[in-house]
Amino acid sequence: MADLFPDELPQPQSPDAPREDAPLADRLRPATLEDVIGQEHLTGPEGAIGRMVAAGRLSSMVLWGPPGTGKTTIARLLADSVGMRFESVSAVFSGVADLKKAFAEAETAAKARQKTLLFVDEIHRFNRAQQDGFLPFVERGTVTLVGATTENPSFALNAALLSRAQVLILERLGHEALGELLTRAEELERPLPLTDDARAALIASADGDGRFLLNQAETLYNAGLDKPLDPAGLGSFLQRRVAVYDKDRDGHYNLISALHKAVRGSDPDAALYYLARMLTAGEEPRYLARRLVRMAVEDIGMADPAALTQCIAARDAYEFLGSPEGELALAQACIYLATAPKSNAVYAAQKAAWRSAKETGSLTPPKNILNAPTKLMKNIGYGEGYSYDHSAEDAFSGDNYWPDEMEPQGFYQPTGRGFEKRVAERMEYWAARRKGRD
Repeated sequence: MADLFPDELPQPQSPDAPREDAPLADRLRPATLEDVIGQEHLTGPEGAIGRMVAAGRLSSMVLWGPPGTGKTTIARLLADSVGMRFESVSAVFSGVADLKKAFAEAETAAKARQKTLLFVDEIHRFNRAQQDGFLPFVERGTVTLVGATTENPSFALNAALLSRAQVLILERLGHEALGELLTRAEELERPLPLTDDARAALIASADGDGRFLLNQAETLYNAGLDKPLDPAGLGSFLQRRVAVYDKDRDGHYNLISALHKAVRGSDPDAALYYLARMLTAGEEPRYLARRLVRMAVEDIGMADPAALTQCIAARDAYEFLGSPEGELALAQACIYLATAPKSNAVYAAQKAAWRSAKETGSLTPPKNILNAPTKLMKNIGYGEGYSYDHSAEDAFSGDNYWPDEMEPQGFYQPTGRGFEKRVAERMEYWAARRKGRD
């Protein structure tokens, strides 16, 4: 029988004190949750993490946020705060054998009433089957799972895993938080060789990534500069952080959503900005051409039917010219859409009609509008009483075109904007004619 209280428990992973020659980011790593910068909405007394630590009980969680925002640091400090063993695996470097070992050690520790916090870095890189492998150990309480990811958990993680862990969102570090990081670095080392304007430019170049900022600061310290750099000197000395953008991941979806909303909100400058963000980050222009066509029919529609023509022409122009010349056509289409009158009446009508079609099933159209190519069909009333509209006054008969078992519907409700105003007047006229005919 296995010993329930083994003499030798699996030793938890504990980070050694950083060496004097360790990277600046490691030497500045916070020692307590209170020292974590920029995530007070989570770590503060009213935050989810702050409340769990105060209660002395942790639930499984997924830390979702951009690079360099403190996910790994928070996970380590969580274990220390509640007296749990800390085990860490990385989806990049760890395989099935590493996971089995971690779970086995956690089970051994659990028998001695020692709880384990299992930190899984880059958890989204584990495949679906591997993610499912966590579930039994989380459900039994063998481990408290803390996953870290830069990807949207809704798409990157199994629903079963998400149902057993709460998602906590870490924010991109703002200007003030990044400034505090630099202040701590200067307290540990020495003042940075930068003018005030250059210091502000350095913070802006980090794009919310604290680790990148500290690495840039360390480069400046190591350079042994004789005099402070101004913004121009800093720009030539250091690289700017490349914008976070994966064409098949969250950055992609966030920016296309922002582009669509800016077009819908009639802000051509913001729309052009997000279009530029995506194109300069390497987005496929043909994808953006398709999205512009969609915006034309969803958000402009009949208010300006030429919007669709403009977008199709922009697509064709891009195919003819290629990149980068063809991107000007996409920019023109984008501005046209943003400045066009807006109407989603066609979009709303489509959804309503599709819904009604599913609900009403197989209702037969009225017999008067059915063709009667055979004698039998004529004998049973097909085509009887049909009014040829071109022969009627104003080419309008006012006939009923709806199934007998169904009341006429009003799916399309044109607005009073742009070309659609004329369409609305025409439909009001026809409605009055139909009413008079009844």
